[in-house]
Amino acid sequence: MQQDNTYELVSALFIKLLAVVYFVAFASLSGQIVGLVGQDGILPVTDLLEYGTTHFGWKRYLAYPTVFWINAGDTALTAATWLGCAFSVLLFLNYKTRFSLIVLYLLYLSLYHASQTFLNFQWDYLLIEAGFLAIFLTPNSRIIIFLYRWLLFRLRFMSGLSKIVSNDPGWAGLSALAFYFETQPLPHVGGWYAHQLPEWILILATAAVLFIELVIPFMMFMSRKYRFIAAWVTISLQLLIIITSNHNWFNILTIILCLFLFDDRAIRRALPASLCNWLLEQKQLATITSWLRLPSYAFASIILVTSSIQIWEMASGIRMTGNTARVLDYIQRWSLANPYHVFPTVNQQRVELVIEGTVDGRTWLPYKFKYKPGELNKPLYVVIPHQPRLDWMIWFVPLHPVFEYWFENFLYALLDNSPGVTALLEHNPFPDTPPLAIRVQAFEYKFTDFDEHEATGNWWKIRYLGPFDPLPIISR
Repeated sequence: MQQDNTYELVSALFIKLLAVVYFVAFASLSGQIVGLVGQDGILPVTDLLEYGTTHFGWKRYLAYPTVFWINAGDTALTAATWLGCAFSVLLFLNYKTRFSLIVLYLLYLSLYHASQTFLNFQWDYLLIEAGFLAIFLTPNSRIIIFLYRWLLFRLRFMSGLSKIVSNDPGWAGLSALAFYFETQPLPHVGGWYAHQLPEWILILATAAVLFIELVIPFMMFMSRKYRFIAAWVTISLQLLIIITSNHNWFNILTIILCLFLFDDRAIRRALPASLCNWLLEQKQLATITSWLRLPSYAFASIILVTSSIQIWEMASGIRMTGNTARVLDYIQRWSLANPYHVFPTVNQQRVELVIEGTVDGRTWLPYKFKYKPGELNKPLYVVIPHQPRLDWMIWFVPLHPVFEYWFENFLYALLDNSPGVTALLEHNPFPDTPPLAIRVQAFEYKFTDFDEHEATGNWWKIRYLGPFDPLPIISR
């Protein structure tokens, strides 16, 4: 076998880096899971399991594949996150590699379903899908290496395709990046500086994003030279996103997936010989055995068919119905194949919700969040690779009524001074006595420019929009 066509070093390096991403994902969730879906959390997982039992009967295990059917208590939820961290370390240390990969897949899949809307993001099921494929990864498994390239292709191409079919005026008019940095969920300081760039640069950058997402992915299936070009262009875009946006470990995982566009010879040129030798000595992934070969082919067929249908649905706007739709839904519940659509639309206005409570009906005090915009001079934190789920989710609430159900639960949890929920905040103004009522007010936030920032020290300027409908005030 020629050296250009070997992937032993690529596979070993990928497994090490996947272990790091798994660790970060589980560790990030460990301090949040109880407040989000614990017994007194915003969306208790026990309610989800009860719903599954009532509506699905024995099929509940297929509808919600999670280990929390055994125990869904706060201790079990937290233990799952720390167990995930532990097995991530074992995976990195090359201990029971295949078994560790299976456990990590099942644990994160379980937390994905248990966390409901709070883990219903593309990076979550990208990690699950990438982790599932890793169970069958071996250096000589061409089908799995192809599936990783296919996964990266879908992630990038479907993101571009979704921007076209959405008919979003920002992408159609090449003005998306004139608004994106200011209106993204959790801007950091790099986004503030990017927002100050001249309009013509932002227009060219918007066009470049569309080209990179719609054209470059096809090079991933071409000859070695063009695969390398696709890899470096994709990596460059991800690095630019990292220095201008808070997207946890999403872009890092995308970069890691680009490894499969290279080969061992390319990796040897990029890494020190001692590191390459150490990776190869680990022998994490043995030659594929008969018990892995047949399942890998079967799952490959399922993934290729399902994901091809997903692309067709996005491109045509036609959704499958009947038994086909039900089968596709069950496959997606196991995150074997997922649709991807990174920022198909870009908001042109940033609406921030300010939540205030009172104990006497006269004086209202604000709840402060750790990362989302609040005070005008509050630092624009870089939180990568952490994913603050509550701060991120509140960004969606003004955008669509579908998010109001969990937001209302959140407000009632604040009325109860739920310890797990208030622990997600930077400051609870009522640590001893629960508030009598809570109100929500809406403000438009816009970035300051260089002169305004120098004069005031503020990153933001605001305009009051009024009480937030339909939940301006709630009380006990």
